[in-house]
Amino acid sequence: MRLSWITAAVILVSTNANAGVEQELLACAMKSDKLDRLVCFDALAETVKTSQSSTSAASAAPVVATATVPAVAVSQSTPATPTTLPATLPKSAEDEFGGNFKTEEKSLEKLYMEVTSVKKDPYGALKISFSNGQVWKQSDSRHYKLKAGQTVYVEKAALGSFVLGTDTRNATIRVKRIK
Repeated sequence: MRLSWITAAVILVSTNANAGVEQELLACAMKSDKLDRLVCFDALAETVKTSQSSTSAASAAPVVATATVPAVAVSQSTPATPTTLPATLPKSAEDEFGGNFKTEEKSLEKLYMEVTSVKKDPYGALKISFSNGQVWKQSDSRHYKLKAGQTVYVEKAALGSFVLGTDTRNATIRVKRIK
């Protein structure tokens, strides 16, 4: 039974050459069975791959150098928004640590810093300023005591988050870099 659905899906995708890739994607997404949907997407990817290789093989003789640019789907209803770069680009891995800079992954996993000031916002979350100019804010609701002059570490945690702690305590808090 599944084999007949798989063949039907492959034939449907391969014979529907006039329909755009978007329509074929929608047809695959409408399938309720997970396996049929996966087979449909795989067959669609294979047809796109073979069509790209056949067109590139046909036009390969006169071409000196080509660059492959990945296709990006753009919604017609939302205009493209320009991205802005930070005013000053960071100069070291320490400056980039915890920031929202879209650069390659750095190997720095843990950073020790000295606290210069600790303030609380109206909701009780700590706002911690460090001697290197960085400012971090507590993103969970745990109670954690800090004072100026104390040396703490900020370490990478799961899913792109960061934790702040000291070597003398077994407790940490989640923090987010704001400056």
